[in-house]
Amino acid sequence: MNLNLLIDGSLVPGALSLDVINPATGQVLATCTRADKRQLEQAVAAAKRAFPGWAATDISARKSSLTRIADAMEARAGEFARLLTQEQGKPLAEAQFEIGGGVAILRIFAEMDTPLVVRREDDRQRVLEQRLPLGVVATITPWNFPLMLLVGKVAPALMAGNTVVSKPAPTTPLTALLFAEIVAEHVPAGVFNVIVDDNDLGAELTSHPDVAKVSFTGSTATGKRVMESVSSTLKRLTLELGGNDAAIVLDDVDVKEVAPHVFGTAMLNAGQVCLATKRVYVPAALYDEMCDELARLAKEAIVDDGLKQGTQIGPVQNKQQYEKMKFYLDDAKESGTVIAGGEPLDRPGYFIAPTIVRDIPDTAPLVREEQFGPVLPILSYETLDDAILRANDSEFGLGGTIWTADPERGLEAALKIESGTVWVNRHGLEFDLPLRGAKQSGIGVEYGVEGYIEYTQGKIINMAL
Repeated sequence: MNLNLLIDGSLVPGALSLDVINPATGQVLATCTRADKRQLEQAVAAAKRAFPGWAATDISARKSSLTRIADAMEARAGEFARLLTQEQGKPLAEAQFEIGGGVAILRIFAEMDTPLVVRREDDRQRVLEQRLPLGVVATITPWNFPLMLLVGKVAPALMAGNTVVSKPAPTTPLTALLFAEIVAEHVPAGVFNVIVDDNDLGAELTSHPDVAKVSFTGSTATGKRVMESVSSTLKRLTLELGGNDAAIVLDDVDVKEVAPHVFGTAMLNAGQVCLATKRVYVPAALYDEMCDELARLAKEAIVDDGLKQGTQIGPVQNKQQYEKMKFYLDDAKESGTVIAGGEPLDRPGYFIAPTIVRDIPDTAPLVREEQFGPVLPILSYETLDDAILRANDSEFGLGGTIWTADPERGLEAALKIESGTVWVNRHGLEFDLPLRGAKQSGIGVEYGVEGYIEYTQGKIINMAL
């Protein structure tokens, strides 16, 4: 495997290197090229040089570039998916879904435009609004969806006429570098650049005076540091941060019908999803039945290497997250009752048994914090108002889910949830709709037309007639 950095249109080896670990084995998958500060400076300088030409490129040409990238990525979907499973750990079917999501994002944003808009017009005055690209955009993406989240930033940035320097997570850089090979064939030199670091160049990139915008997805704690870093230059900033999404089960559901949905939204990608269900509120009358059903599903789930046929849940992605999950398991045993799982699996790699915890207080770390792994607390409630109050009692506000036999009751409850997205009887991103975080779950918008506009600067032209 010989993947290189992309700087100024050339695929170049890094000055340094790092080992990429396969989380299903705990062993080195590949030694990856890694940039030093000099190469970061080269990438930013290349993006700055390329910006005027790319910004002036006709919108139809930019659309054509994104479409060709999507076609090329789709043609190599199998290669991408296998590499993604090896570096990230998710089952191959989930990796295939992620690659498909990346292709869909490219096609969706390829159809977007921001033409001149007439805001006001009469006999005396004409007011227009123009949208212009910002300049060099820095994208920083995490390890849970390393390709889809990268594409989700690069596609709108490029389509809007910006140039890009991307920095993937150091534990999952390989699919980003493979993506860079494709993009390099379809955009001019310097328009898109990818550098890999070992978490040592982030501050250099986010504080760089030639970077006009930073788009970051990751933890709330890191997002706060990014926000501090960009403040000295007042860069535009999008932060898609952590979540502690609550699922509220209403008292009219069929438990056996709803439980698999709840389990699936909690355990997708081994629970390593910002919008995953991370705590579940169940009416007291259904509590025992729901706990039993979720425990059964956890015990029956097939946990293994994502490349093996039939695997439903893969490993946690990295050793640091694995150790964090062991902390939550220890706390769950002390503060609640573990009814499924509760232990790391005794095998190589970073495997955690899918874990269900009941009779746990709202004050427990597993309930208050974002665990980001396959460990799910189930809480009982007496009244729906109480469940909503407790669901809202969080510093996070990314998403949430209502499960009910009556969609109108679900809507009534959803209107009271304090988060950027609430689903009723379904769950999952749609890339033509905006994703926003409330509270400490983020600033700005990803996806949809609103997400596209985030990569532009608005200008009002006010004319006397």
